[in-house]
Amino acid sequence: MTGANRGIGLQIAKDLAANGIFVLVGTREQDQGRLAVNAIGENAGWLRLDVTDDRSIRDAADTILSEFGCLDILVNNAAISHAGKDGTPLVEIGKRTKLSTVSLEEVRSVFETNVFGVIAVTQAMLPLLKLSPAARIVNVSSGAGSLGSHSNPTNPARSMFGTYSISKTAVNAVTVAFSIDLEKSNIKVNAVCPGFTCTGLNNFEGSQTVEQGAREAVRIALSGAQGRSGTFSSFGGPMSW
Repeated sequence: MTGANRGIGLQIAKDLAANGIFVLVGTREQDQGRLAVNAIGENAGWLRLDVTDDRSIRDAADTILSEFGCLDILVNNAAISHAGKDGTPLVEIGKRTKLSTVSLEEVRSVFETNVFGVIAVTQAMLPLLKLSPAARIVNVSSGAGSLGSHSNPTNPARSMFGTYSISKTAVNAVTVAFSIDLEKSNIKVNAVCPGFTCTGLNNFEGSQTVEQGAREAVRIALSGAQGRSGTFSSFGGPMSW
């Protein structure tokens, strides 16, 4: 699991571990990973994994193969909302990441983690997932990336549709593409929306708890061979792509 050291990712990891899943916490720094493992409990281990570093991704896949033999669930959760400093108010993030003014450097930085990281990690882990009898890929997306909802002029959140949002639109497209590529395999690929959850991603301005935000990702991850593929949902039900 990527991005499991804090926020929604940490809660997803805790909930999966509580359901008997051994969770590999992928983080760039060992200290962050060890703290998360201690918070999760005995059903967890640390794995060095930087989603923007190809060598790190390959090494992580090799470690999983040598130590576990396969991978049953991949949760792509790592994401950033902007490339600036932590603690930036959400309204300021919205202003600085509007497409009409945002720098291409900022866009590239967000996409490197949120989109290219998802593709790179998924590609590297596919051989391991194919060794599982009923593998799952869960991409943590966002309703902020929904083209359907943001095409509605009455949507009060549409003014925030900027760099982060389009990165999640891309994640939704990536999810569909992988689900089509893998529809004859043992692997189900889905996107989930945690909702407006109180985390560092939005400067802790969200209205939901991390427990609520983790709920749908955990449900999809545990749905097994009988679950569907190519869906986008939240704990409230299906989402509009």
